[in-house]
Amino acid sequence: MTRFARPLLAAAAALALMGGVASAQDIVVATAGPMTGQYAAFGEQMKRGAELAVQHINAAGGVLGKKLVLEVGDDACDPRQAVAVANQMASKKVVFMAGHFCSSSSIPASAVYNEAGILQMSPASTNPALTEDAAKKGWNNVFRVCGRDDAQGVVAGKYLAEKYKGKAVAIIHDKSAYGKGLADETKKAMNAAGLKEAMYEAITQGDKDFSALISKMKQANVEAMYLGGYHTEAGLLVRQAREQGLNAVLISGDALVTDEFWKITGKAGEGTLMTFAPDPRKLPSAKAVVEEFKKQNYDPEGYTLYTYAAMQAFKQAAEAAKSVKVDDLAKAFRSQTFKTVLGDLKFNEKGDVTEPKYVFYVWKDGKYDEANL
Repeated sequence: MTRFARPLLAAAAALALMGGVASAQDIVVATAGPMTGQYAAFGEQMKRGAELAVQHINAAGGVLGKKLVLEVGDDACDPRQAVAVANQMASKKVVFMAGHFCSSSSIPASAVYNEAGILQMSPASTNPALTEDAAKKGWNNVFRVCGRDDAQGVVAGKYLAEKYKGKAVAIIHDKSAYGKGLADETKKAMNAAGLKEAMYEAITQGDKDFSALISKMKQANVEAMYLGGYHTEAGLLVRQAREQGLNAVLISGDALVTDEFWKITGKAGEGTLMTFAPDPRKLPSAKAVVEEFKKQNYDPEGYTLYTYAAMQAFKQAAEAAKSVKVDDLAKAFRSQTFKTVLGDLKFNEKGDVTEPKYVFYVWKDGKYDEANL
């Protein structure tokens, strides 16, 4: 047990954790994210991806001749709850964590996983600090399957500078590690490309009324509003903007890759732009898995396939290392190329994927697809 664990076990025990009962002959793996709360759509993506991956791995003989047992933790994208989940996972002797979703959860949880000797690989946390801080501390156990905000922000910032040259752009963030980090990286890239923002504003996660902010943007003749944040606030912001006569284009990041966004916006979401990796559902390497999900009447959007890929990479790393110990896994992750539903994955010394790619998507008629800008 970690030195952080004891004070938190009581809180952790109250969390909703699902999974089979592991025997000494099983290998316990996990995923954790917002299974409840306003970002639960993303938790569902991660849970679905992890469950099907574990099912497929076990059907193919497991890992090192042992069956995988999956634990699922609900952190509700709350940092304190994420630490409690991490301690609960340590007590369950988890060896691999495909999580968390929010950067504000992954970063504090990483300290627990490091103490407990658990390999952490986030499918979705994009704040550079997740791997940068771990590397500075000499930790070897922190990885991510997705790209970083300093790559995603460059794409958005350059586009804003070129498309809205001489026009008013608002940069907005939700104060979260993810939202502020992405907004600041976008602002930095936009400024470097020659455009200064007309406004730099903060909202708060859970806000429902954006009237004052919208009035301020109308007065500044804002033509584009870039939001670093999640789909719930983004959806409300663009819907209220249209209701109040502001037609500025909403541009955001990968936290809008859920149909829940359109359920909030309706037609007001038309034309919203967001950055995300090229659609993994269209990759030849994902074809069979995507078809299986669709037979279950589930669309594996967003981070579903990223979580599936994390589990695939774990299996390959464990078998290359002939071990599930964190030091052996970490070494294997940094020295191998992994065949996954996302294609070939390779990790650098900091634990980041090499050559991450980002493209623009546009919302149209209730669906999103890659944009031709």
